[in-house]
Amino acid sequence: MQYRSDRTGTPLSVLGYGCMRFTRKGNAIDLDKAEQQLLAAYEAGVNYYDTAYIYPGSEAALGEILERNHLREKVFVADKLPQYLVRSRAGLEKYFQEQLSRLRTDYIDFYLMHHMTDVAMWEKLKDADVIAWIDEKKKSGQIRRIGFSYHGNSEHFLEILNAYDWDFCQIQYNYLDEVSQAGRIGLEAAAAKGIPVIIMEPLRGGRLVNALPAEAKAAMQASGRAWSAAEWGLRWLYDQPGVTVVLSGMNSREMVLENCRIADEATPGCLTDDDQRVLADVCRAIRAGEKVGCTGCRYCMPCPQGVDIPGIFRCWNALYTDGKKAGRKQFMQTVALTKQAAFASQCVGCGKCEKHCPQSIPIREKLKEADKELMRPSDRLLYGTMRTILYKIPAKRKKENA
Repeated sequence: MQYRSDRTGTPLSVLGYGCMRFTRKGNAIDLDKAEQQLLAAYEAGVNYYDTAYIYPGSEAALGEILERNHLREKVFVADKLPQYLVRSRAGLEKYFQEQLSRLRTDYIDFYLMHHMTDVAMWEKLKDADVIAWIDEKKKSGQIRRIGFSYHGNSEHFLEILNAYDWDFCQIQYNYLDEVSQAGRIGLEAAAAKGIPVIIMEPLRGGRLVNALPAEAKAAMQASGRAWSAAEWGLRWLYDQPGVTVVLSGMNSREMVLENCRIADEATPGCLTDDDQRVLADVCRAIRAGEKVGCTGCRYCMPCPQGVDIPGIFRCWNALYTDGKKAGRKQFMQTVALTKQAAFASQCVGCGKCEKHCPQSIPIREKLKEADKELMRPSDRLLYGTMRTILYKIPAKRKKENA
């Protein structure tokens, strides 16, 4: 196993164990199988284990496995505060203590503000006295490092990154998301600040393995590399020195062993120019099924009305490349729940964006089409309610208490 250090010099295994996808038996985690798989990873050198409050049964399973195998002091546990549920300092403490109990521990090595999409979420936590709370927990040793996990565009990522002295961050990043979400811009900005970057969704939840079009598979096979689709995706990440840990939701011993082998072999600069051309061909094959040829260059931005044009197009394309559920989930995460509304319905048809689009996309027309598919009537009501809970009610309370 190879290791890359955080800024304290602590070696972290380049492969991390994502505990969201533990093997399940019916509705419950199959603890015996999860234990076997986790121990196989530990024996191969994996020392970073990631869970979250909202992963059903995950924290409790991880805590029990580590306790009964006497591993707690030998590994790093990453857990996530459900910041979207927090309204006060008492709420911070309530969720944290519940997590400690589930994990059967008295400290968490890497603690994240979960699912940040907008700097406004950090501001809301500051109103709940989160900075003093973090200082208290770090001083007591109950939290060793503080970070955030992110779903949103690169601009909002940079705002959050620069809003606090973070110890680490976690982003969705893979060869298909190079210019979406935080993207390469976010990765390199964090690396420039010396902040370790933990990668989630390196294979897009398995879609870069199980849902590749025939043309993409053919490009990989014709390369002469005896690599699986998963290996192509993981090597692309390990090729980049700014990547610290790549999380994988491993749920079979075979997957654990393969991923550990790749993590042992792949190094920065391991991909050749020919390899990069293969992956470019793979991306083109995947995107052939997209609805609009947006490259995410963002020359169309900023929109005077606040419409997140590339974000909307990315999610619209995902409806066709990743499936309806995945596309709508991305839309909710990256567009619908930002503090400043960014919906296609805000477009007034000024046409400024189209003057700057290198792809000559009829943006105004395509936004209308995207809106019809991404925003079902029930979604409009749902997002309106969620935005009120996330932003309007806290703002009203803050004004009343001022």
